Amino acid sequence: MMKSVRLSTSFALLALVLSLADAYDPSPLQDICVAVPEPHNALFVNGKFCKNPSLTTADDFFLSGLQVPRSTANPVGSNVTQVTVDLIPGLNTLGISLARIDYGIGGLNPPHIHPRGTEVLLVLEGTLYLGFVTSNQLNNTFFEKVVHPGDVFVFPIGMIHFQLNIGKTNAVAISSLSSQNPGVITVANALFNAKPPISPEVLAKGFQVDEKLVETLQKKFWSNN
Repeated sequence: MMKSVRLSTSFALLALVLSLADAYDPSPLQDICVAVPEPHNALFVNGKFCKNPSLTTADDFFLSGLQVPRSTANPVGSNVTQVTVDLIPGLNTLGISLARIDYGIGGLNPPHIHPRGTEVLLVLEGTLYLGFVTSNQLNNTFFEKVVHPGDVFVFPIGMIHFQLNIGKTNAVAISSLSSQNPGVITVANALFNAKPPISPEVLAKGFQVDEKLVETLQKKFWSNN
């Protein structure tokens, strides 16, 4: 009986390890897999064609200019510069990416989700109010914090989160994500700017508001950050 329990426990632990392994970008089976736009003399791995390793150069792993401030002249007052495999081909299959986030005074990186990556945010300049909300399983608990230069905050994978500049100057943060393509779903944009539009009745009942308000929101100009 005890042997059977131990065996069942071992299988349960093995299933847990395998489920965790499947939750993130797959581990590469080669040293490098620099992405190229066409299949000539290349292999197709992880959604990209891979350059012949013998033709790879240091520039395939390099990007310059991330220190340059980005414009925040938009409705939300922030600008996200994503550094993914599209900008650094050498990131392909490595399971990481980066972003620079610029915030104007009062600028907001609106509530959004990264469906495929956990985010670690490092504040470089300014003061941010930020937080994330857990799933229904944890009763939508809200974790919030005011952070300053040098502070680090983690947003778990798949959780709705945001950052708001509450300081008197512009702010800058660097975000690291545990996927080469973490994806972004901006909550308001996805719901009120879907194409074709989601039925106002559905959104009105979901948010417990009047349909006219939903129709007004659907007519607004929404832009992805």
